[in-house]
Amino acid sequence: MQARAVFTPEEIRALSQRSNWMGAWLVLHAWALIGGSMALVAWAPNPLTFLLAVMVIGGRQLGLAILMHDAAHGLLFKTRRLNEFVGQWLCAYPVGTDLHLYRPYHLKHHRFTQQADDPDLMLSAPFPISRSSLKRKIWRDISGNTGYTRRKQQIAATWGEPGLPWRQRWARLQQGGLIGFALSNGLLFGLLAALGPWWLYPALWLLPLLTWYQLISRIRNIAEHAVVPDNNDALRNTRTTYAGPILRLLLAPYWVNYHLEHHLLLSLPCWKLPAAHRLLLAKGLRDRMEVQASYWAVLKLAASGTGEGGAGSGGPKVAHI
Repeated sequence: MQARAVFTPEEIRALSQRSNWMGAWLVLHAWALIGGSMALVAWAPNPLTFLLAVMVIGGRQLGLAILMHDAAHGLLFKTRRLNEFVGQWLCAYPVGTDLHLYRPYHLKHHRFTQQADDPDLMLSAPFPISRSSLKRKIWRDISGNTGYTRRKQQIAATWGEPGLPWRQRWARLQQGGLIGFALSNGLLFGLLAALGPWWLYPALWLLPLLTWYQLISRIRNIAEHAVVPDNNDALRNTRTTYAGPILRLLLAPYWVNYHLEHHLLLSLPCWKLPAAHRLLLAKGLRDRMEVQASYWAVLKLAASGTGEGGAGSGGPKVAHI
């Protein structure tokens, strides 16, 4: 299904309007929440403020990745230069991602959503799994095992094989995003050290990045495409999941939960996704859309299988996956 089969040209133009002011506000909002959470712990250090800060900062780290995603689509700002610079240096690099590596990979996902050539199919195809298997995955995420393993794999893949000429190795480090990660994180550490509480960097930047960020990234991936009803229907191979204010703060930042709308119309800035959802409902399409009432409902579906694997992202009814 193409967007023009659902939306009128006038609706598409209105929904696709980008805003430099809104893009700047969203990036500022993410970093303000991160800085405010750190300041709260520095001012009133106790287990409650620390745990809250880890969850809020991890949520905003995912938020930075979401804003990088918008920049990869050219939607965060009106100009390519702003999308590339802000999306890379203020969104992607700080959380260990590279905008230029992400873009072609992600566009291929859009082209082949839930099909054999979808590079993200491995994230959804194993589901549904057993409840015990999901619990083990959640523990690996929240304990830091997943984050550590992924970072080690990223470094090893970027560093390359032994004996590689230094010029080639340096190019690989630049292209793999590790240089940008080191520079942006070094700047963040230096800023915190200059302000005094240098320990906030390992405790409230690296720790959330290795734990809470990993967990909610997994939940987001599950919610978007796992256990969908029909891999060949654009309204049912991608999911929108409703989320209240607390979950939007801690788990689903910047309207990432409206994923069906994003796949349907790629020119939608993230802040226009709720409007697109309301428009789809007004057109009477609710019964044709894959929408879940909560992330808890999605996780129950994801854990409704047996063993470590399942019949595929669509469950037993979608045997071709």
